[in-house]
Amino acid sequence: MTRSCPPSLPPVVMVPGMLCDASLWSEVVLPEGHPVLHVELTEPDIGAMAEELLSSVSGPFVAVGLSLGAVVAFEALRRAPERLLGLCVMSTNAGAPRPVQYAAWQAMDGLIADGRFADVVEQTLTGMFPVPQPPAQSAERYRRMAHAVGPEAARSQLAAQTTRQDMIGVLRTARCPAVVLSGSRDALCPPDFHRVIARAVPGAELREVAGAGHLLPWHSPSAVSAALRGLLVRVRETPPPAPRTSAHIPPPAA
Repeated sequence: MTRSCPPSLPPVVMVPGMLCDASLWSEVVLPEGHPVLHVELTEPDIGAMAEELLSSVSGPFVAVGLSLGAVVAFEALRRAPERLLGLCVMSTNAGAPRPVQYAAWQAMDGLIADGRFADVVEQTLTGMFPVPQPPAQSAERYRRMAHAVGPEAARSQLAAQTTRQDMIGVLRTARCPAVVLSGSRDALCPPDFHRVIARAVPGAELREVAGAGHLLPWHSPSAVSAALRGLLVRVRETPPPAPRTSAHIPPPAA
């Protein structure tokens, strides 16, 4: 549902990663007064997911994305840079997928098609935490979230992953305050990925969270909360991007 929000208190739109839902952000604390909206990623390509994000709220907003959610925010930046007042991305990769990733996504899709969604959840679980075998309570928390997302949405998300492209050129065009977060023990998207992103985004702040894995908002909600508080201060102090008069920037070449 699209909501209008007071211009002095920009909405913050939370975009989860693959097999994640709004519970990903349950321990993150934002400054009072900012409307918080959550986007579900259900479309089978990144462009359509970006439209899900852009249509979730009217007017300018601050985007917060993890992993696949951050990639969707990058695409929203390409399509409507004047809408983004601030950008917070974490546990992600702005590069094009590698052949091994395409093969893994195809294999997981095949398992889900064969009714083995639970096996996919177990496969992905090992990369979500700072260690391959997390505490039982943490593992069960991830299983609950992933199964709440479900196999149908998971297949759409896998399909969308295959439509990703290199977004570094897009990031260089960003003109809004940005913060880039990484977990020092993220096996899926290590800190080097985030250094590349922070170098590309003009004026971006880079923060590495010691001991955290891929699910940063669970492993260190205080670090994510602090980064967002700082970002929103910068957003309030920064003039909004000028409206763009030209048509959408063409997508990057395949």
